[in-house]
Amino acid sequence: RDRSWAGARVHALQLCPQVLAEKRSLGSRDGPPHLVVLVPLHSRAAAHDTLRLLQSQDSAVVHVDEGRAGGFALLCPRLKQRWRFVTAQAGDLHAVLDLAKVADSLLFILDPADGWDSAGEHCLSCLFTQGLPSYALAVPGGTDLPPKKRIDARKKLAKAIEKRFPEAKLFPLNTEQESSLLLRHLATQKQRHLAFRDRRAHLLAYAAEFVPGQESDLVGTLKVSGFVRGQTLNVNSLVHIVGHGDFQMSQVDAPPDPLTLNPRAVKGQKRSQDMEVQDDSVNGTDEMEEDVKVLMKADPNKQESLQSEVVPDPMEGEQTWPTEEELQEAEASLKANRRVVKVPKGTSKYQAAWIVDDGEEGNQEDDDDEDDDIDDDMMEEAVSQEGESSEEEGEPAEEECETMTISECLRDDQYDEKVEEDEQMLERYKQERMDEMFPDEVDTPRDVPARVRFQKYRGLKSFRTSPWDPKENLPRDYARIFQFQDFSRTRKHLFRQIEKEETEGASVGWYVTLHVCNVPVSVMESFREGKPLVLFSLLPHEQKMSVLNFLVRRHPSNSEPVRAKEELIFHCGFRRFRASPLFSQHTSADKHKLERFLRLDAALVVTVYAPITFPPASVLLFKQRSNGMHDLIATGSLLSVDPDRIVIKRLVLSGHPFKIFTKMAVVRYMFFNREDVMWFKPVELRTKWGRRGHIKEPLGTHGHMKCHFDGQLKSQDTVLLNLYKRVFPKWTYDPHVPEPVPWVRSESVLPVQEVEME
Repeated sequence: RDRSWAGARVHALQLCPQVLAEKRSLGSRDGPPHLVVLVPLHSRAAAHDTLRLLQSQDSAVVHVDEGRAGGFALLCPRLKQRWRFVTAQAGDLHAVLDLAKVADSLLFILDPADGWDSAGEHCLSCLFTQGLPSYALAVPGGTDLPPKKRIDARKKLAKAIEKRFPEAKLFPLNTEQESSLLLRHLATQKQRHLAFRDRRAHLLAYAAEFVPGQESDLVGTLKVSGFVRGQTLNVNSLVHIVGHGDFQMSQVDAPPDPLTLNPRAVKGQKRSQDMEVQDDSVNGTDEMEEDVKVLMKADPNKQESLQSEVVPDPMEGEQTWPTEEELQEAEASLKANRRVVKVPKGTSKYQAAWIVDDGEEGNQEDDDDEDDDIDDDMMEEAVSQEGESSEEEGEPAEEECETMTISECLRDDQYDEKVEEDEQMLERYKQERMDEMFPDEVDTPRDVPARVRFQKYRGLKSFRTSPWDPKENLPRDYARIFQFQDFSRTRKHLFRQIEKEETEGASVGWYVTLHVCNVPVSVMESFREGKPLVLFSLLPHEQKMSVLNFLVRRHPSNSEPVRAKEELIFHCGFRRFRASPLFSQHTSADKHKLERFLRLDAALVVTVYAPITFPPASVLLFKQRSNGMHDLIATGSLLSVDPDRIVIKRLVLSGHPFKIFTKMAVVRYMFFNREDVMWFKPVELRTKWGRRGHIKEPLGTHGHMKCHFDGQLKSQDTVLLNLYKRVFPKWTYDPHVPEPVPWVRSESVLPVQEVEME
């Protein structure tokens, strides 16, 4: 015990210099300004009063941000601290999440009576999942309440805060002295680290300028100025502009620092009321052009490529005649693997290879022959039946277009649209409940033979132990992606390089201008509208496409049914994109069963095609409503980047016992013709009450079959036949995510208890 205590003390003493150095560098002359993002959590939260009090600090210089309301820089030469305050607009989800990715501290503005509303609760849920940096809670106002109600409101607010923010201190913000205490707390509190940003250089744009290209005015070079954070920024690496895509840099400049603590920059300026407000809108771009020094230019030989996909070669899979060395190796391996068996006279070597030993089960030969026939017929019928059987069973057809007559009363029309949405939601609830009650069960079609309808499926002796080759029958999209030979080893090697090796480039705290090439003009337009411009440098290979697996769990605030292959919006680390994922169970086996719905009671794995991201990275899943709002439906983290993860779709055919004997039974309604019974004869049967058996022979021509089981069946039992098929995600990756409208809690969600089954 003493040893462990002493070791912990030594470890803490070793960490003390690192923690102190980090605190001292943040906001100092050598480090970047302390970036504080103000997040109002209530529609009545007084963010303007907070900004006014923070700007009224004694012996402080205030720089108002160019063209962005609620943003300013605060310089305190006496305290040797510099701050930058940015206000996230209430209801703008993307702006809040983007600013939280790069913020050093979040300042939550609460309402003195209610704390936060439903939109603030939604914002907090997203921030907690993405990763919360250091934060503080401030309550401006409250002085207009009567003294008795003021005490009750303070107790109610403290009780609400204790659940969401345990051990958090609440700062009233009504006077200059209280604002000074808040600034001191922000400067001295321990910084919380976010892993996905600590290993990558990132930057929040302080100023930007767009230079149109020679060929088109819609694409050009974007000059982004800001302070480097996180890691050293290398000009040869790629940068990701959050919400816009990946780009290359041509050069990095070092303009003069606009937020310097040097007293000579303030000398000669007359101050009134111990405070000065400087407007950067006049000389914002002029400073970028004065005394600009080129730090580094990109080297084409060392620069990362923007190639995200492999261009597949259609002739790559062509077979060639083996060389003499390959033939000799094959003969040597055959000699090593030879075995002696007794065969009838006149048996060739090829026939002898298929004869099994006496110790093996006799029915394996029949099963293998059946499987070979299945494979041959599948290859012959795949072309003709591709359009009929490629889609999954049970999926609803595309919604039919409706012709609507616009009535004179607009309210009735809107009400009818709402009723139609409720009917569609009710139908989805029924489908989800049916999948829970009868998982994976489908009806055998009457118009199409079952051997044709289910030709891509196979039977397995055991779902857990039966082998399945991960390289078998891969889709064409797998030729476009990248795969690591050992992803975990590559990840460890990269992180070790980041920790130990010193890369050349712009160091943390430098004020630089990045020349980003081939950027669309829409990026500059969004920046002029007041939206934050956030850049992250990419690690090697992070621009390339692969198969990403996320481990997620349903968020308790949303219970609407979410079906597989529905379009969802992903916020993964510093990226956001749209895709239609697959859902599968999270197990330790080598095969994972497909789930048709995102379940409420278990963690599931979501599989999509997306750019490679090295974990750890948080993930948020949103679903867009018809009115443009984004609902948070699931949260989790990045599990792996693994195209070899096998997702198996199970399909269950059911039949009913017609005549029951001791260990035999006649089963009907599973198939409806004799040929289907013979086709699925090798597949093992099971029942809902735990019996196992197999098909002996068909009876008649209408699908009745004689089956043998390991015990006598009950009359109320159901006979099941399991079929399996590997499924792959569809290539639906879209980096463009539409801006969400301000979030409002939905009141039209049907509770699960009210859904009745037919």
